[in-house]
Amino acid sequence: MKIPVGVLGATGAVGQRFVQLLDGHPWFEVKALAASSRSAGQSYERACHWILSTPMPEWARQMPVLPATATAGMDCQLLFASLPGDLAGPVEEEFAAAGHVVCSNASAHRLAADVPLIIPEVNADHLALIRTQQAGRGWKGFIVTSANCSSTHMTLALKPLQSAFGLSKVYVVTMQAVSGGGYPGVPSLDILGNVIPYIGGEEDKMVSEPLKLLGRLQEGRIQDAEIVISPHCNRVPVHDGHTECVSVSLGRQTTIEEISQVWRDFRAEPQALGLPSAPQHPILVAEEADRPQPSRDIHLEKGMATIVGRLRPCPLFDFKFVLLGHNTVRGAAGGSLLNAELLVAQGWIK
Repeated sequence: MKIPVGVLGATGAVGQRFVQLLDGHPWFEVKALAASSRSAGQSYERACHWILSTPMPEWARQMPVLPATATAGMDCQLLFASLPGDLAGPVEEEFAAAGHVVCSNASAHRLAADVPLIIPEVNADHLALIRTQQAGRGWKGFIVTSANCSSTHMTLALKPLQSAFGLSKVYVVTMQAVSGGGYPGVPSLDILGNVIPYIGGEEDKMVSEPLKLLGRLQEGRIQDAEIVISPHCNRVPVHDGHTECVSVSLGRQTTIEEISQVWRDFRAEPQALGLPSAPQHPILVAEEADRPQPSRDIHLEKGMATIVGRLRPCPLFDFKFVLLGHNTVRGAAGGSLLNAELLVAQGWIK
């Protein structure tokens, strides 16, 4: 019997991606779709302007949209949340207090000391914070968050380097797709033939989130990693797929061949557990001189992998490389879905 789940913020861009990824899922079945009061009471088909390239699933079309409140009567232990930032905090807390498990894609609780910020291949052990969260807040449910889209893919690429060699400094320049800004997103006259060298709040997230993700769990608290990170974040006229140019200083000497092999060999708990959404290869190494590219590579491993390439020595740091990741799959809905699968596999959801 499948676990009944709901989607909060189901009509938005990431909410639609949740609906798409949950269609036919072997463990989960969508029983509730919720959105703003403006959409509540309508059928999902009527309330939602579907923007994805695949058709809206038939089962979702006539499903009634509920208000995103804990009193709406959602009979779902597990909720996937993609609510706007100003609503996410109080709404997620309301549902967790009412006994729901909330897998959130929003930033509201990512840096809260008692809320796990999780990339399953990076820090599955941080789920132990759930006990601290429930004890401190008196909740029957809990909140688990996924990281920002750019932070997710950079941290996936950095984790094997940190484990194998040590990591002290990271310099990164992002080229982020317009879909990362939601729908309708950046006005076309602002982005076509242009680069916008500013994304509000993004550079702060690119520092704070990887430090928590790569940190250590000690006595019920996360000790942030001691890494210096300097990011530049840019919006570029690409539909899907964030590209990042990264330079790193490592803790010991190594070679291009050794780093490449460490990336290729990288596996973690999702792969060992055989989680349904886990990529077989969390990190793919592109051999071609001009790869990775968004138009050619973001759908590898169904959008759940980070693709790295152009690894070479760096005269200012130690090594530099390019990475690419799907920002609305692994970097958003897919990341939260994998978190939920990990929660089931570890017994947090029954």
